Amino acid sequence: MRTQPEPYWTSGLHRALQQQPDGIATIQGDRQRTFAEQADRVARLAGGLRGLGVGDGVRVGLLALNSDRTVETILAIPWADGVFNLIDTMRAPFEIAPMLAESDTEILFVDDAFAAVVPEVRRGWPRLRAVIHLGDEPTPDGMIDYEALIAGSSPAEDANRGGDALAGLVHTGGTTSAPKTVMHTHRAMLTMIMTMGLTNPDFIRPGTRQLQLTPISHVSGVGSVLMQSQFGNTLVPFPRFDPAVVLEAIEKHRITAVFIVPPMLQRVVDHPDIERSELSSVRNIMYGASPITEQLLQRASARFPQAGFAQLYGLSESLSFTMSTPEDHRRPGPQRRSGGRAMLHTELRVVDADDNDLPTGTAGEILLRGPGLMRGYWDAPDATADALRGGWMHTGDVGYLDEHGYLYIVDRLKDVVIVDGDNVHSPEVENVLASHPDVAACAVIGVPDDTTGERVHAVVVARAGSEPDTAQLHKHCGALLPDFKVPQSWELAAALPLSPTGKVLKRELRARYWTGLDRQVN
Repeated sequence: MRTQPEPYWTSGLHRALQQQPDGIATIQGDRQRTFAEQADRVARLAGGLRGLGVGDGVRVGLLALNSDRTVETILAIPWADGVFNLIDTMRAPFEIAPMLAESDTEILFVDDAFAAVVPEVRRGWPRLRAVIHLGDEPTPDGMIDYEALIAGSSPAEDANRGGDALAGLVHTGGTTSAPKTVMHTHRAMLTMIMTMGLTNPDFIRPGTRQLQLTPISHVSGVGSVLMQSQFGNTLVPFPRFDPAVVLEAIEKHRITAVFIVPPMLQRVVDHPDIERSELSSVRNIMYGASPITEQLLQRASARFPQAGFAQLYGLSESLSFTMSTPEDHRRPGPQRRSGGRAMLHTELRVVDADDNDLPTGTAGEILLRGPGLMRGYWDAPDATADALRGGWMHTGDVGYLDEHGYLYIVDRLKDVVIVDGDNVHSPEVENVLASHPDVAACAVIGVPDDTTGERVHAVVVARAGSEPDTAQLHKHCGALLPDFKVPQSWELAAALPLSPTGKVLKRELRARYWTGLDRQVN
């Protein structure tokens, strides 16, 4: 054990055990765990991991949906002095083994949803030494039963792994390119969690019961686990998003805080059960991962009038860097559409292609700097040096700053549609489309065009009971946008492809139009 530990992952659990051992740490359906129970289970699970050879930075994978057991696992791995490797639950089976092999991950946790892919994973990565099954179904042959491992292991002493030691690996969403493996230290993640809590104290004040809807396999989800642990509050993890079950859980468990992404929020406020749901306990709704339209924000505010809304902007490489606070949302003004301002310990710039600062109101690439940045990409020094050149994280996102330091996110660099040399930023068009009463969701992409190089193409999901007419949608956009920004081709879809964090996977929408071409822009 380190005799003088720096800020470390599990310190919050020790504090909660001392101050409120009978407080509720997690709620999973009808199962509740107190902090005393959680601490004992985490220590025993860490003991089991030590017996399997985990220690001194050994990588341990987690491929599972949200549950109280995934929360325990993410606490137990650093307790055992290991490093977690969070595998995106949306990955195809053939993608999983390479994600383990890249970082030489030796142990893997899986739940019922992913137990069936283990034989293929083992074939692709034969150095996987053990697989631990944390589901509720019978443990398959060749795997270690999670509950039996806890019951049969003695509590391990906490390694107090922290400071600049590697905490874990997360994988970028890959909305516009291949995913990368991101390395985060304890210091970076703990710093950003504390900063978020100071900026939006309603989200973490004593007695908070947080509904966890985004996947724990993503940086925002693991951040929620760390926030719950550090501030000694209750986490209610959801394995799969269902708006009806969300409304039921808010009422049953008196949820006070929700972290959600706009597509999920849209489905919640559209659900017919909301009319008869008791939602008065919710005092804070934090959202992120994709922009929100003014129309959705207004409707959500009407459904949750007692709640303050806050928006986070961050990346897999940085957790979060700006926040639009509840006060920003309450005041009328353009800041309601912003991603907020730089939080404590963070800095941001907007630059041109040569990294020169741009004037207020001029769109360019967003750069971030602060202690919450990643250490780098795993085994990719060139990609790391490029992303962090000059000491600033080059986000690949396009935005601009106003005179008060509010950041307005316009698009991803690769999502800009260039029509006859003019830039069209897809969120501007999407906001206009979203205001049409027949549109539930939409995405705008650039597709090849022999005349203009690229043309604006819209993919539309109809609101329930509606049948959008593309001629009417074209007319609607034409009344609010310059001609070159109006979609020239249309596609009606049952749903948009989404990443686990709710980002529209525009690379999937683009694929059929750009396949076989030498480049993805014209």
